[in-house]
Formats: sequence, structure tokens, C-alpha cells
Amino acid sequence: MANATQSDVLGKFVWYDQMSNDLPGAEKFYSKVVGWDLAPNTMNSQKYTLLKTGDNMVGGLMPIPEDAAKMGVRPAWMGYIAVDDVKKYADKVKAAGGVIHRPPTEIPNVGTFAVAGDPSGAGFLLFKGEGGEAPKQDPMKPGHIGWHELHGGDPEKSFAFYSGLFGWTKGEALNMGAMGTYQIFSTKGQQSGGMIKKMDQEPTTHWLYYISVDAIDAAQERVKSAGGQVIHGPMEVPGGAWIINGIDPQGAMFALVAPKR
Repeated sequence: MANATQSDVLGKFVWYDQMSNDLPGAEKFYSKVVGWDLAPNTMNSQKYTLLKTGDNMVGGLMPIPEDAAKMGVRPAWMGYIAVDDVKKYADKVKAAGGVIHRPPTEIPNVGTFAVAGDPSGAGFLLFKGEGGEAPKQDPMKPGHIGWHELHGGDPEKSFAFYSGLFGWTKGEALNMGAMGTYQIFSTKGQQSGGMIKKMDQEPTTHWLYYISVDAIDAAQERVKSAGGQVIHGPMEVPGGAWIINGIDPQGAMFALVAPKR
């Protein structure tokens, strides 16, 4: 497995998982749509399916935890941002106007995490791995996450929150007309995603993760035939890539990005 040292990934998204009420259904959908290989969790007793592309592990699928389900948590994709001290960053999140939904918790043989929310309510996780290495993400390769998009509050305020915590830097700000400003950001010098104000028809603020695939039209057909919905696209974006936004059979939003139609 290609790995990166912890210091290389601090402040970057390093892991992603989808929580749902139907683990076998999620396995079937994403292995068909993305082509991920599924691997069992052998690290601990938690019900969790690992998602692999080649030798690289990129994320996982899990049931919504019981306590979260009681709080009304719906199926969703969540991203993990690497930090060197989860408790310290949990305190920083709160000081910057965010919230901690679940305090620092250890996952046996894996690491420590905390569930956080930014000031607009969009969720993410703080994470420190137990080992000295972290999974290496290659955004351009199929099966990896190619882009991170915050549908949040005011992009200026959102950027100030995340840059203050993780050192993210500003890229181009694109005028999207009625949709407002789309603020591109970089992590560790690599263009990584964008921030925009959530649209009125979106039920909540959230992060949207773009999974890289080979070609968008074929991927769109796989989404439909596997029981998902395409709600936006295919659309060409600056730089020549093609995207679609979709909802999986469990109701979690996801997106796909490809170099060609």
C-alpha cells in the first residue's frame, strides 16, 4: 500500500466513509458504480467494510452508530482530516465557533477520532492514526477522492474557519452568478476543493466528496442501474473534467468526477 508520513498529511482529508442503514446495499452499490474492491475489517470488532482501489485503501462503509441514529443522523459520506492531536484540535474547533458532536474516541488498532461540525453545521472528523503512516490519496486515480466541496455558509467565513485550523490556502474565487462565489482552496500546496454557500433546496450544509472514475457517461449509467439517482450533470467544469452529483439508494449524497465524458 502506498503510504505517506503523518506530517505529509496533516490538515488534509485522509479517509472517507459512508454511514447507512443498509451495509450490504451500500457494498453492492459502490462496488458496482466505482469499481471498489471490498475487504473485511480485521483490525477490531466494529462492523465496517474497507474500500480498496488496487493496493490502496481509501475509505469504508459502516452502519450508522446507534447513538447517532437516535439523534436523527441520516445516511451520509463523512471525511476525516488528519491532525497530530485530536483533543487539541477539538478544543480549537470549539474556540473557532464549531462544535464537537463526539469527543475524542479511540478506535482499537486504528487511531483516535472526534466528530466535528463547522460554524455552518457541516460535519467532518478529526483523525490521528495509530501508526506512523497514513493512506496515500491520489486524487486523479479512479477510486480515489478527486475533490472536496463544502456546501456551507458564507464561503469567506467558512474559509477563515478551515484555514485557521488546518492552514488551507486560498485559490481562485469564481463568480457563479446567482449561486454566489465559489472559493477554491489548497491543502499542502495542492488544489483540493471548493467552498460555496449551500443552495436553498439543499436540506442541510454538508461536504460533498467527488470520487474519481474513468468516464462520466458510463458511470452515470452505472449509478442509475444500481438504483441511485443523478441530480446534477453531467457537466463540464473548469479544467475540462466532467462531474455528476448523485444520491445513493440509502439517501447519501455523493459526486463523481472523470477526465472525459
